[in-house]
Amino acid sequence: MTFDVGHLWASSFWAGIAGAWIIILAYILDRCIGDPRWIPHPVIGMGKAISALERMIRARVKTNEGLTRAGLLFPLLIAGGAFVVTWGVLLLLGLIHPIVAGIAEVILIATTIASKGLRDAGMEVYRHLKQQDFAAARRALGMIVGRDTAHLDEPEVVRGTVETVAENIVDAIVSPLFYALIGGAPLAMAYRAVNTLDSMVGYKNDKYLHLGWASARLDDWANWIPARLTAMLLITGAWVMKLDAKGAARMVRRDARLHPSPNSGFPESAVAGALGIRLGGHNVYHGVSSFRAYMGEPTRPMEAEDIVQTTRLMFWSAGAFVVLCFLTVLVVRLTGGALLWQ
Repeated sequence: MTFDVGHLWASSFWAGIAGAWIIILAYILDRCIGDPRWIPHPVIGMGKAISALERMIRARVKTNEGLTRAGLLFPLLIAGGAFVVTWGVLLLLGLIHPIVAGIAEVILIATTIASKGLRDAGMEVYRHLKQQDFAAARRALGMIVGRDTAHLDEPEVVRGTVETVAENIVDAIVSPLFYALIGGAPLAMAYRAVNTLDSMVGYKNDKYLHLGWASARLDDWANWIPARLTAMLLITGAWVMKLDAKGAARMVRRDARLHPSPNSGFPESAVAGALGIRLGGHNVYHGVSSFRAYMGEPTRPMEAEDIVQTTRLMFWSAGAFVVLCFLTVLVVRLTGGALLWQ
């Protein structure tokens, strides 16, 4: 009996090592190669499924009340379907060999992360600014934001880039890793489906106010904890980089809840405080001006180098969270084994 329990503890130990390494390898894979265009990406399939479901609903439902009820189908079918399909694929691959399933899980989790893509998008804007090619910088920014960029000056281009990189640290890195930590690739893929739903149907406009409400609300809930974790990670990253960590913490406390999103204000205010700049202000969407609450204090003018500092903060924070995930998986598995030993 002692041998059996000891064997079980040893199995838990090595399972903990394997599970922890899956998260690290997934992050490294995304950091190194990102999302090559020649490899089919799961988000493309999610987008097609969302569009098909929307067409089917609109063809059959004509009232706002009906659309509100039908809005529940998006999380249930798209996010639920992503979870079930991913779980089923890994189960089948596990029947071939556990290592095959492990490799597949690394790849699948990596597709839910976008650290390299986020960094590349921000640095493309930075390169154009350094070359004084402001038209190209505006076009590059326009590829990653919804606001009008054609007439922005350099500080506003920098602001838009910093805001986008900061906000997406949650969606593109911390949240998918957080859900991978809890439920592996199936839950990480379900989160990516929720995030894709929000980006496609989660708008508060006439077209999607009723149909997309459930998707938007679920995205807010899914990012609630990761957004606050991200703020803490960014404050830590600011301290490591010898930026203004105290200012980052102060701006999070003061400004984070002023943002119209319940989550985006946390990373944006942390970055603003760390860099000593002010984010927020007037944005123009399809010719209509909209004011977003200010984040941070303008201790100096914004400059292109703020984009570089934001991407460095992103990688410091992401790296710290990956290490935290590794330790959490390991401790939980080992603790479970130790309890069995007793």
